[in-house]
Amino acid sequence: MIVVIAEKPSVARSIAYVLGCKNKAEGYMYSDKYAVTWALGHLVSLCEPQEIDEKYKKWRMEDLPISVDRIPTKVIAKTRKQYNIVKKLLNDKTTESVICATDAGREGELIFRFIYEKSACKKLATRLWISSLTDSAIKEGFNSLKPMSHYDGLYESALCRAEADWIV
Repeated sequence: MIVVIAEKPSVARSIAYVLGCKNKAEGYMYSDKYAVTWALGHLVSLCEPQEIDEKYKKWRMEDLPISVDRIPTKVIAKTRKQYNIVKKLLNDKTTESVICATDAGREGELIFRFIYEKSACKKLATRLWISSLTDSAIKEGFNSLKPMSHYDGLYESALCRAEADWIV
């Protein structure tokens, strides 16, 4: 099985239609070959300072700036149910590979990478890069999937922006 992760349910439905995924389950659609699921926007985010260290529950000037080597991530409580569905699909023994179909841009790249990393997925992932949801654009996109490494710079840019926002 190939798992496709879209950013929104509406995009997932368009992709599922083109891929012939007529079966529905909670949080995804599937066929014999594909499972198409979605992220509901962000499912994983950076931890808040007080989640890293209790001393940051109360803001004090002498604690600023907050400096950590790496800001850990967390599953967002409000969308945990969908995250668990996506994580289960990603790590299922029948899953051969993953296709990132989040929005074409740095935020979409960050959304996928946070989910992929948090779920500890090690399956081969490729990138679907489309800017239109027409059937022909989706088909063309699936015919020209690229390795995730082609988008590492975009991910690093998004991560840098998210961490800069966190620091500020």
